[in-house]
Amino acid sequence: MPQKTALIVGATGVIGTELTRYLATRDDWRVMVVSRHARGDGDVKAIAVDLLDAGASRKALVTADKVTHVFYAAYQDSDSWSGLVGPNVSMLAHLLDGLLPVAHDLRHVSIMQGYKVYGAHLGPFRTPAREDDPPVMPPEFMTSQQRLLEQRSLGAPWTWSALRPAVVGGAAIGNPLNLAMAIAVYASLSKELGLPLRFPGSPEAYGRLIEFTDAGLLAKAAEWAATQAPGGQAWNIGNGDLVRWCDLWPRIAAWFDMDHAPPMRVPLVDVMGDKEHVWDAMRQRHQLHPLAFAKVSAWPFADFVFSWTWDMFGDTSKARRAGFGVYEETAAMMFRLFADFRERGVIP
Repeated sequence: MPQKTALIVGATGVIGTELTRYLATRDDWRVMVVSRHARGDGDVKAIAVDLLDAGASRKALVTADKVTHVFYAAYQDSDSWSGLVGPNVSMLAHLLDGLLPVAHDLRHVSIMQGYKVYGAHLGPFRTPAREDDPPVMPPEFMTSQQRLLEQRSLGAPWTWSALRPAVVGGAAIGNPLNLAMAIAVYASLSKELGLPLRFPGSPEAYGRLIEFTDAGLLAKAAEWAATQAPGGQAWNIGNGDLVRWCDLWPRIAAWFDMDHAPPMRVPLVDVMGDKEHVWDAMRQRHQLHPLAFAKVSAWPFADFVFSWTWDMFGDTSKARRAGFGVYEETAAMMFRLFADFRERGVIP
């Protein structure tokens, strides 16, 4: 097989962790990773650099001259939607500025987006969302990143793709933007306190349709889009099913051997503010992984997902029609992730 070299940017996140693991198992891939604190592991080579620093990026990326495919999953948070644009577009631009002069065999650049490009974070939007839906009023950093790729790829020998997953479920530990981990920790603490598992979002959100994307499925989709699919395209990527919390939540409670209670709006960012001592006591009693409570979840992120009083899903048939045929049952994904967290000693 022809050898390909992947450069995975943002390799410590929920998406990047799984993508690194997946491609490292493939015989026809060499893998390099980029993050602020990247560390190599076996055959995976690492470039540690802050992509917000243009000069440091150009200097560090000299060693990425053999890269053929870029998978970009980096993210810089901000307190406002407009504040996301500058740093996130700059990081991608600095990556390209450093990489394009040296990576002469570059074939494809893939970026990770999401349903924010459809305005899903702002309120009710047209569902199922389709890739050719009109963009929302800027600022929106994901759309700006895509425009940057479109401009840079004009007349270039490489193509681009934009993958748009729904809510991603992954096995990454220590990355707070992981809803499966938030649910597992919330359930474990509720059980520790002798409480039933209560859906903490609004009752209106309990019955809405929601879509998930397994990180392993997304890794396969990223490889497919970079090597087999037509270039210059955006792709909605989901598990292939839709769920409602009102159906899924009792099954989650049963998995944890807990009763469940009717939904009640309980802001996790508030109620988890004083639970560090409960977490530490539980962790010591069960001899769990020494994961600090501050690292287990971004509770504002969990609150945000649980607050959606509108349907949240897209049309994934474009990718299916183009040849991507991988599916995952969302409930099975959740239970597999919970079992993985338990096996690794993160939850009892």
